[in-house]
Amino acid sequence: MSQAAQQATAWIYEGLWKVLVDLFNVPREAPNTPPAAGQVHALKPDPAFLRYLKFKFWIALVVIDVVIIGLWLAILVVEPVIGLVIAPLAWGIAIIPDILAYVALHLRWDTTWYIITDRAVRIRRGVWQIRESTVTFENVQNVEVRQGPLQRHFGIADVHIQTAGGGGVGPHGTPVSGHHGLLEGVANAQELRELILSRARLSRSAGLGDEHHEHERTRTGAPMLGPAHLAVLRQIRDLL
Repeated sequence: MSQAAQQATAWIYEGLWKVLVDLFNVPREAPNTPPAAGQVHALKPDPAFLRYLKFKFWIALVVIDVVIIGLWLAILVVEPVIGLVIAPLAWGIAIIPDILAYVALHLRWDTTWYIITDRAVRIRRGVWQIRESTVTFENVQNVEVRQGPLQRHFGIADVHIQTAGGGGVGPHGTPVSGHHGLLEGVANAQELRELILSRARLSRSAGLGDEHHEHERTRTGAPMLGPAHLAVLRQIRDLL
């Protein structure tokens, strides 16, 4: 796209975004976290992820644009009058999808949030239907960083969280049954992986603090909740 076309689509997007916010009550800011969430990291996909999505789309779209403009030029050469008449239609078909892609991809980027607290990772996506999922650290079994060649070029990667329980979301905000959480298009994937793993270890240690629990049991004379009870209560709290 030329700079003028980018400015035009940006203006259209900002106007459409305001309409969507007012119409569907779409939150543009990060999800709220409870006061007891501890240290909170709120982040979005990196801006390079947006460029990555646009690049993939426009690579596919350029073939269609070349065919459309090529056909129009052929008609213009053979039948100049008809070519001039259908020129607005041909160029509209070539340009309008670019604008729609710009709006759709920006909406996807703007409405995606990843919130990392001391207890869980919250993932929010969607405009028409907002989807939020929570992956508690007690259930985390493995965290992987995946990066394809094109992602490597843009300096981004995906962080896949594999859990023993709880729900997750897959690409495009679709729920998956394999208990995964997906943080798409982040620039500091390795740092996020280490952060999630470290908080998962701390969460398990806090749940199995035998000395502290025995001290509390002796002091109060009342039985303490076990790790399984605490995990369920934390899931309920995070969902609320």
